[in-house]
Amino acid sequence: MFQVPKVSGILNPGGVSGILNPGGHSQNRIKGTVVLMRKNVLDFNSVADFTKGNVGGVIGTGLNVIGSTVDGLTAFLGRSVSLQLISATKSDESGKGKVGKDTFIEGIITLLPTLGAGESAFYVHFEWDESMGIPGAFYVKNFMQVEFFLKSLTLEDVPNHGTIRFVCNSWIYNTNLYKKSLRIFFANHTYVPSETPKPLVHNREEELKNLRGDGTGERKEHERIYDYDVYNDLGNPDLNENFARPILGGSSTHPYPRRGRTGRYPTRKDSNCEKPGEVYVPRDENFGHLKSSDFLAYGIKSLSQYVLPAFESVFSLNLTPNEFDSFQDVRDLCEGGIKLPTEIISSIAPLPVIKELFRTDGEQVLKFPTPHIIKVNKSAWMTDEEFAREMIAGVNPNVIRGLKEFPPKSNLDPATYGDQNSKITAEALDLEGSTVDEALANNRLFVLDYHDIFMPFIRGINQTYAKAYATRTILFLKENGTLKPVAIELSLPHPAGDQSGAVSQVILPAKEGVESTIWLLAKAYVVVNDSCYHQLMSHWLNTHAVMEPFIIATHRHLSALHPIYKLLTPHYRDTMNINALARQSLINADGIIEKSFLPSKYSVEMSSAVYKNWVFTDQALPAELIKRGVAVKDSSAPHGLRLLIEDYPYAVDGLEIWAVIKSWVQDYVSLYYAKDDDVKSDPELQHWWKEAVEKGHADLKDKPWWPKLQTLEELVEICTIIIWTGSALHAAVNFGQYPYGGFILNRPTSSRRLLPEKGTPEYEEMVNSHQKAYLRTITSKFQTMIDLSVIEILSRHASDEVYLGQRENPHWTSDSKALQAFQKFGKKLKDIEEKLARKNKDEKLRNRFGPVELPYTLLHPTSEEGLTFRGIPNSISI
Repeated sequence: MFQVPKVSGILNPGGVSGILNPGGHSQNRIKGTVVLMRKNVLDFNSVADFTKGNVGGVIGTGLNVIGSTVDGLTAFLGRSVSLQLISATKSDESGKGKVGKDTFIEGIITLLPTLGAGESAFYVHFEWDESMGIPGAFYVKNFMQVEFFLKSLTLEDVPNHGTIRFVCNSWIYNTNLYKKSLRIFFANHTYVPSETPKPLVHNREEELKNLRGDGTGERKEHERIYDYDVYNDLGNPDLNENFARPILGGSSTHPYPRRGRTGRYPTRKDSNCEKPGEVYVPRDENFGHLKSSDFLAYGIKSLSQYVLPAFESVFSLNLTPNEFDSFQDVRDLCEGGIKLPTEIISSIAPLPVIKELFRTDGEQVLKFPTPHIIKVNKSAWMTDEEFAREMIAGVNPNVIRGLKEFPPKSNLDPATYGDQNSKITAEALDLEGSTVDEALANNRLFVLDYHDIFMPFIRGINQTYAKAYATRTILFLKENGTLKPVAIELSLPHPAGDQSGAVSQVILPAKEGVESTIWLLAKAYVVVNDSCYHQLMSHWLNTHAVMEPFIIATHRHLSALHPIYKLLTPHYRDTMNINALARQSLINADGIIEKSFLPSKYSVEMSSAVYKNWVFTDQALPAELIKRGVAVKDSSAPHGLRLLIEDYPYAVDGLEIWAVIKSWVQDYVSLYYAKDDDVKSDPELQHWWKEAVEKGHADLKDKPWWPKLQTLEELVEICTIIIWTGSALHAAVNFGQYPYGGFILNRPTSSRRLLPEKGTPEYEEMVNSHQKAYLRTITSKFQTMIDLSVIEILSRHASDEVYLGQRENPHWTSDSKALQAFQKFGKKLKDIEEKLARKNKDEKLRNRFGPVELPYTLLHPTSEEGLTFRGIPNSISI
């Protein structure tokens, strides 16, 4: 039965608005409003084509080019876009919903206060009477050669019902391109499959079938087909063997989450690899909003295509020194800028991304924004307290773990790698009067351990330009609640071979002399490990990559009418598109990450090694904190957990956000599933989860920890993990990148030499100048400019960002109870934001602002546009 809320006052005796036609006959016309949006003009290739008179440019820029005037836009559309309503309550002879007559978009509505930037609204009138029942869907046909973005259709004064809204948000191409079926959209009602109005059952099933495709052929721009493939497009063996990269996914050697299938042609030298180039994503995953997310994402493209080659020219022609000579030189990137030749500035300054992200002036100076880490204090980053604090309040706060045995042991196979256990001794540690056993018993010892992750790759890495160690850092929890590092272990593979174990040296804290410089360098090697793990594992793998299979499975198996589709899809916005851009410019062979991060060609391969131990259920924040040994279950504590580092900003704030997300999911899901059997008997839901696990994460499908999705509790946990991952977790590891890493001294991304040995010129340099020794060791000037250019983009919020607790369209569902639950969710988030702001003013909580006086705000839900160091977007949109 078609169950939607009735609206009073739907018949208007005065005939002001609604179903009365110009001739005065009632009950045979329904008035509607269609909202379209012109295509984004920030695709600079399309704009360039148009300015040259290229027809492709006209198609590419769409309605933005066509409609220079209101009359021109209306005249152009004319009878070029038609719509047909489909009944949800009356069937034809075949059992399908009755279809009304074609009707065409009419005159433009010049005044509609709800219109956003770039949007245009049009009248439409449908011939429809009570014998057709109540509309529940509509077909749209575009007879133009130009695509447009269909935002919504609103029907007013529908007989016996009232207002019906259709939230569309989809690109509509020429109707001849849709060979199998017409483009269809459903009203914003919500149904589990068994409650779907019978006239719409076929349409619901047919639309999902179309979205799945047949798994063959090369995907075309206009298509909306979701399918899976392995990561076989990161390398380009046709160039030369240095550009070949292993295929990630489909093997036990290199397991990986699946990405969206493109079906491109293979390379000549390896038929299993796809040729690199423009990457298809289902058309509706392409940014459909007007400005900022497109701008930021295409900023990455412009960096790769224009800015980085310009930087390379600067350094290859020796137009600026290739090394920083002092810490002030690094600060000058934001305080004074870099003077570049006129021809270099002129080649990149016209790009919108340069004007928006960097600052250039008439003196040909390229200037970066001042990173938050040095806004208050320029040298506090060097302190041991700040070094440790950033492990729990920085951009990578979810790796540190409680130490349960001493010395730390390795999990690497001794048959392959020999003895890799730590060589740190208890006697070496300054534990402020405690013994190691006492500190362990009192949960006061912690470790940041990158040894096992990096050691299998160190030999290969050190054969490139880079020189690095696998590191372990032991930390002690002081009485004042802060952490202090007490030892750093730097390890290299044994010269005699991997089976001979590790060669390790232990560096202890020092405050003066050459030992203090050695300690400073040891901390740099740790941060280099941390920076690379953060970018490739905490950020790329654990948010971007693992989310894509869930996005694909959702569109393949959950109808737009499904309650879980409506719950999850806001948290997928733009993710497939930004992932595709990453494969083109960031994580590809010789891409931006390989150019500037330590593992270079091993970068994404390392993330595959980490994925072997990824566990979906451990992505739940409470489970993750317990697994890392930084929290224990305690029913008397907030959220049922007692943190072993009481002042742990990421964990404290994260638990607040996790709890309110889970509460919202519980409230919402319970509206549609009363008992476990309801979950088991939902075919769309079961197919969705089965495929997400068995195809999307196929390399881990046999792991016993996957939820079976047989209970309401499992459904709530699954949805909460997905929403947490796409929103708060990504925010925590993304939007602090420039605030902390924009000052490269604080977060170097590579190291270029090992600790100098006594008797060498490098050692003498270290004795004479700790600054030069540090600068010659860490990220080079050229790499620094690459790093800063990229992370400045990645750390920005768009003007059209949609944050947690918000929806792009307030009419995303017609279910009033769901809307009330969502409003409750938003109110809780606002209260949490106020609570977290108060915590940041508590001077006793030293880890919340640290020596650099930078309050922890990354998990504050809202933000303004720009580089704000706060805000939780709904999705991974950059």
